[in-house]
Order: sequence, then C-alpha cells, then structure tokens
Amino acid sequence: MQPSVLVPSDRIRQVVVLVSLVFALVGAAVGSGAFGGTPIQKASGGALSATATPIAPAVPAFSIWGVIYLGLAAYAVWQVLPGRAADPRQRMLGYPVAASLLLNAAWILSVQAGLLTLSVVVIAVLLAVLAFAFTVCVHTRGASWVEAVLIDGVIGLYLGWACVATAANISAVLVAAGFTGWGIPADVWAVVVVAVAGVIGVALAIAGRGRIAPSLSLCWGLVWVGVARLNGEPHSVPAATSAFIAVAIVILATVLCRAAAVTRSHRS
Repeated sequence: MQPSVLVPSDRIRQVVVLVSLVFALVGAAVGSGAFGGTPIQKASGGALSATATPIAPAVPAFSIWGVIYLGLAAYAVWQVLPGRAADPRQRMLGYPVAASLLLNAAWILSVQAGLLTLSVVVIAVLLAVLAFAFTVCVHTRGASWVEAVLIDGVIGLYLGWACVATAANISAVLVAAGFTGWGIPADVWAVVVVAVAGVIGVALAIAGRGRIAPSLSLCWGLVWVGVARLNGEPHSVPAATSAFIAVAIVILATVLCRAAAVTRSHRS
C-alpha cells in the first residue's frame, strides 16, 4: 500500500478544525455568561432551564460539556500534528468535526438571541453531522488507542449528548410556543419523548456495535432527566421512571452488542 500523499488542502483542513475549535470555545464562554453573554439557562426567557419542561435535564448534567470540550480541544491539537495531515481517516472526519464545532457555537448564539426555532434547525443539522462522523468512525479503524479516545470516544460522547439535547430543545421550543399537547397530559408526552430517546440509544448501540461512548453520554443525560423530575419542578414520577428504565435498556443493549462484536472478532 502506498503512503498517503500530503496536499495543501490537508493543511487547510487542519487549520480549519483548529480555528473552529476557537470559535466553539468562545461560543461556550459566551453561553456560560462570560463576555456579557446570558447563560443558556436564563436565555430566551429561561426556555431551556432545568425546570422548563418535563424532560429538561438537571443542571449538573451539563457538566459533561467540560469533558466534550476537553476532548475536542485535544483532538484539534492532535490532528494538526504533521503526521496526521495526510491520514485518510482525518480527511473524512476533519471537516465534519469542524462543522460540528461551528454549529455548536451557532446554536448558543441563536438561543441567546431568542431565536428558538432557529436553534432547533441548528441542533438538528448538528445531530446529522455528528451521526455522519459516528458512521465514519464505525466503518473505519483507528491506528492507536489515542486515536480511539480522541476521535471515536469524543465523537461518541458528543453524539449521545446531542440526542438528549435535541429532544430537550424541541420540547422547550414547543412549550415556549404555547403547545398544549392536544389535551394529552404532559406526563404522557414526557414518557413518549423519553421512550424515543431510549430507542435512539438502542439504535446507536446496534449501529455502533456496542460502542460505549454514545450510550454513556445519552444515559448520563437521561439519568439527570430522571433526577430533575423527582427532585425539582415540574415534578413527574412517570417521566423519571421512564428515564431510568430507558437507561437500563440502553445499557443492556450496549453490553449485548459489545459482546456480540467481540465474539465475531474472535471468530474472524
């Protein structure tokens, strides 16, 4: 096999990822209330606060962003090294990761500007970009454990959390727009949305052949949805119960898929 040939576009891609990281970190700082920005929990009239809807995660759930941003920063620095420039896997993943960073910053700005409908569009595109990147990770193999952590692990965490965030975002926008659920109780809607998140978690486990990262962050989000509904407002035992059940099912599906993948690997 002939080695990959470095071309100028490879260097451009590396720089684009690094610059996108800077935009994302600035957006995150603004979203935390720095630089005069309004914290996301208080932006748009509190539409995305932990008490806005029955499926909003408790505040501690958002600490996962620290891990995701740290992983993305490490990846951005790692991929800019000379040895990574012509890596075929980086050629497939560099721009999607850069796009996800920019979309995340755009989502924060849209929420702070009170453009909730736009925020749904942005997070939906973000979710699609991350799903594509995750698919690339599943169908390609990293060269080292470092790559497995910085690419597969970080993208998996990012995707799993984005699934929970998308559901919470859509629900918050509907509530803010005055949606009353067509007469169906809020608890029922909460159970349905949590069930959909659980199904997505199982689908990720199957598609990812039992990869731990996406299930870990998705379950993290659902656990904090359950905690928020038991310990805060709006109080909802059905929503909390369904969230914990969904977590158990996703974990079981991930373990089974992982075991099946390991068995196939040993046989081959």
